[in-house]
Amino acid sequence: MLNVGTSVRVRRVEAVKKHPILSCILSCILSLLLMLSTVGAPAAYAEEVSDPFESINRKVQRFNDAGDKYVINPAATLYRNLTPRFFRVGARNFLQNLAYPITIVNQFLQGKVGDGMDDTARFLINSTVGLGGVLDVATPWGLPHRDEDFGQTFAKWGLPPGPYIVVPIWGGVTLRSGIGDLPDTLLYPPTYLASDRESLGLSILWTLNRRDELIGAEQLVTGDRYTFIRDAYIQQREYLIADGELDDPFLD
Repeated sequence: MLNVGTSVRVRRVEAVKKHPILSCILSCILSLLLMLSTVGAPAAYAEEVSDPFESINRKVQRFNDAGDKYVINPAATLYRNLTPRFFRVGARNFLQNLAYPITIVNQFLQGKVGDGMDDTARFLINSTVGLGGVLDVATPWGLPHRDEDFGQTFAKWGLPPGPYIVVPIWGGVTLRSGIGDLPDTLLYPPTYLASDRESLGLSILWTLNRRDELIGAEQLVTGDRYTFIRDAYIQQREYLIADGELDDPFLD
């Protein structure tokens, strides 16, 4: 599976709120990362991600691939066949807008005040004029969509990426990005407003939309599947962390 779950940073945190010990564990993990970051943390744009759990990761990826082959991909294909394109685009816009507070807060945490102000304006415009985000009216007005999260913020702060880990259903992540998904959920409005049924519906809709975007992407996979997906994920994260400004010797 091409990391469908990785892009879905909308996981519920009711368990954290109901069980304070989980909050304590999260705080301890974050403190550990902070300590690790002081020990020769590599530059955020030239990181080498280790893969010490490759043998286990490969087994988990095969499990995820089977789930994608027999459940998620057929469901996404059915979703594409049964819904008109304007509906899928509107749903995608709505879901992106719903999660946009994650980007806004992390812009400010990274010290990018100007971008944070622009993204706040984008969120307010699309949430009102854009009918709850269904219509993306902000982009034509010079306020493009940006993607920021706590994983990127931790990188900006100098925290090391940690090992690459493939999580069942979730997909492949670095330790830093995986931990970053936890505070991201605190900024996701449905965490507090939606019922369990509504939250499940939003999660299913998000997954279908993300997988719909990846239909046909299997043709891009070459060579060893595991290595290709791992390297593609790491490169995509580096691109996001660097805000699209990567040094490429082949472009010199």
